[in-house]
Amino acid sequence: MSAVKVVQRSSLQTLQAGSLCYNKRVLLHTCCVNCAAASIERLQELSYEVGVYFCNSNIYPIDEFEKRCVDMQKYAEKINVPVWTEDYDHQDWLNFVKGFEDEPEKGERCRLCFRYNLARTAKLAETENYDLFTTTLTISPHKISKIIFEEGKMYPAFLDIDFKKQDGFKRSLVLSEINDFYRQKYCGCEFSKRQT
Repeated sequence: MSAVKVVQRSSLQTLQAGSLCYNKRVLLHTCCVNCAAASIERLQELSYEVGVYFCNSNIYPIDEFEKRCVDMQKYAEKINVPVWTEDYDHQDWLNFVKGFEDEPEKGERCRLCFRYNLARTAKLAETENYDLFTTTLTISPHKISKIIFEEGKMYPAFLDIDFKKQDGFKRSLVLSEINDFYRQKYCGCEFSKRQT
């Protein structure tokens, strides 16, 4: 994994108070800007300093990956949040989920996909000295947060936040419309595409 396109870095200049997380840095794995926008907003409301990792070798085809990546980078620049982009390696992801291609959505293939992306995010979070990392995947009504949290528990720095809560998905729809984001019609891999 070589990540990296850094946009700009912001810094919080506030003091710790109550349950807010001033000066804590969190790296947010994201699959698309639609899921990222509301998740970034929530984390910033909690006073985290947020960086974004667009880590999605599961996305197929590559032009879909590129559309999502470009939108994420533009939005990150607009809101002054750093973003890293994984080098696309769909074959590596296919090798990782081999034998589970026919699993239904929300099945074992999805669990493996979460594992794949969270491992890479954990590694980048450590390399870039983030205190914590999390994922936007919990914002989707098509993903089971409990499974994501089970996979995340393998890492002490994983922040288990369910972005669906407090109408997170509805907020993602509003922000997508306001910002005219490209909105995909499937999760990402060719297997999820054929199930739509």
